[in-house]
Amino acid sequence: MARSNYSFNKRQKELARKKKKEQKKQRKLDKNTIESEENPNLSQNEGENL
Repeated sequence: MARSNYSFNKRQKELARKKKKEQKKQRKLDKNTIESEENPNLSQNEGENL
């Protein structure tokens, strides 16, 4: 009987997790970019308040 290749399965799971994380990061960056384009004055004022 053939054995399962656990290291292959683990690597595939890690790659899927990494890909999902990158997609989530990209969505957040896109969302922030869209919001800053819609409200350019809001993003500039935030830096002045510090």
